Amino acid sequence: MEELSRWRQMRTAPRDGSRILVTIRPSEQGPGAVDLVSWSKGDQYGPEAWRSSDSAPGRIIAYAEPELKCWMPLPAANTDQLTLPSAWEGEDETELDGSGI
Repeated sequence: MEELSRWRQMRTAPRDGSRILVTIRPSEQGPGAVDLVSWSKGDQYGPEAWRSSDSAPGRIIAYAEPELKCWMPLPAANTDQLTLPSAWEGEDETELDGSGI
């Protein structure tokens, strides 16, 4: 089984719109960092590029290919160990944090 949690060359990154983790190369604007991006085909908000998941119409954070060093898939959630908290079973709502407004 291939190791999923390893960095890979950008030329192999999926360009199907799926979200991936990327390493941004260090530059005069700051040190290297990790961001969550997806490939976006050109649209009314900008040309095709790797767009940060923080992007919004009118505030596109786009990376050119040379700005990105490598990528990896998002880690999968371990649903076998995922648990939800039990429902609150108290008697008096004043026990809860907050005013209830």
